[in-house]
Amino acid sequence: MSLITLALVFLLLIPGVCSQWSGWSVSYSPSHICALKDSTVTMSCTYKYPTGHQIMKAFWTKTLVKDNEEPPDLSKDPEYSQRLQYLGDKQQNCTVRLSHVTRKDSHMYYFRFITNKPGGKWIGDPGVTLTVTDLQVESPERVTEGDSVNLRCKSSCALTDRATFIWYRNSQPLTERRDRNNELLLQSVRREDSGRYSCAVDGHTHISPDVQLNVMYPPVKPVIYISPSGVIVKGDSVTLNCISDSNPPAEISWIKGGTIVGSGRIYSISKISSDDSGEYKCKSINEHGEKYSDAVTLNVMYSPKNVSVLMSGSGVIVEGDSVTLYCISDSNPPALNFSWFKENEPSAVGSGQSFSALQSGRFYCQAHNQHGSQRSDAVTVTVHRGHGWLVWLGITACLGFFIVIIIIILFIMRKRRGAKAEDLTEKQDNLYSTVTGRDVHVSESADCYDAQYASVTSSKPRRDGNAPECRDTEEIQYATVQHHRKTETKRAEENESHYDNIRIRQPDSVLRLSNVQTVEEASVIYSRVK
Repeated sequence: MSLITLALVFLLLIPGVCSQWSGWSVSYSPSHICALKDSTVTMSCTYKYPTGHQIMKAFWTKTLVKDNEEPPDLSKDPEYSQRLQYLGDKQQNCTVRLSHVTRKDSHMYYFRFITNKPGGKWIGDPGVTLTVTDLQVESPERVTEGDSVNLRCKSSCALTDRATFIWYRNSQPLTERRDRNNELLLQSVRREDSGRYSCAVDGHTHISPDVQLNVMYPPVKPVIYISPSGVIVKGDSVTLNCISDSNPPAEISWIKGGTIVGSGRIYSISKISSDDSGEYKCKSINEHGEKYSDAVTLNVMYSPKNVSVLMSGSGVIVEGDSVTLYCISDSNPPALNFSWFKENEPSAVGSGQSFSALQSGRFYCQAHNQHGSQRSDAVTVTVHRGHGWLVWLGITACLGFFIVIIIIILFIMRKRRGAKAEDLTEKQDNLYSTVTGRDVHVSESADCYDAQYASVTSSKPRRDGNAPECRDTEEIQYATVQHHRKTETKRAEENESHYDNIRIRQPDSVLRLSNVQTVEEASVIYSRVK
């Protein structure tokens, strides 16, 4: 048989084949379904078959026919029997509902029907594709306070049903964040926005896993708590706790008086002592900033210590005197009660912070406060007996000696002043000496007091052996001047008295007076003095 003959036979058979399966079909709407985990899915379906056929069996399967074997009916599968509900009929509706879908239900599903006539079987291939997805929140790993943050509610496929998204923070719904958009925008994020975020679709029970939004921010001002609170006594155990909010957690360091004394959130002091008293601060620091706490004061109470006695003097006195002793101590609160004791005596000899000792012996004090007491070392007081008059005698002698010295000094000063005054008087009395007047004739008209003086010679004054050899030029010596009156004169111009050739002998150390110009006064003419 030729090839042409075979081709003709094949063409004649085709219409019969096509006519045999014409009118058979299954339609799915939609053919692809994206459903949320744990939701209910409805797969809408219609089918057709030739007239004259009667539907004997209709079911859904997820397996195609293999080797002429009928595929399994899902309604008889234990995994589907409780969740699958056939909503169709035996005419043309083949819709089915599947509830509480899981990721394992993602598959292609087929509708299969069988009629009452031989060969009347049909399967809707290709079937409907079901994809089951869950929700995931997509968020940046770290954000800093003040940044803008965008969170997305993400699924592996586009949901078939139109969804309204709901957002949760720390399992509490953010009602203001209901939106058809699957994004959550946080503008200028704050530290209060930190927390666990999740999303869901309105009308569905499925909620996405939580995602932590980590907002970074610098430390807030730390606060210190002291345990135990109240009065702290030497020997107690004390704990300081530094509380500071920050993200990431801050490093804590402890500072006392400008010096770092520890690190960590808790600072413990076991068997506290007075040396631990003072002001404490904690510093909180992370990569975004640092803050200091306010200072807290540890005021450690303790009993008196370092008690000692301070004396106002040497501790050696004479009979009848006293020495004051002072009790010095270090305590908190300060000691207010002091007792004084003398060695080898059973009872106290005094009280108060100071004590006057009148007797010889060794004395010590004891300081008290509400936390205890401590005694000092003893100091020695020595009293000398029967020698009081010697002391007074010595004091009187010293005073007498000083008084005599003062009197002598005053006497010497007074004597020197007298000597100076006597010397001055003597020099004044001996200024002029041995004055001889020339005989002159006095006219009748001449005044009786007008006279001529000539040849005035001063004698050298006597000098005290203790007087100084030098005198100032202003200390002038005067001598006695004698004159003789004459009754006759030859010239009228001799009526005026003249002084001439006056010589004054002075000490060698005195400057000579010379060239003294003539001065007219009371009709007396003074001429050159040599």
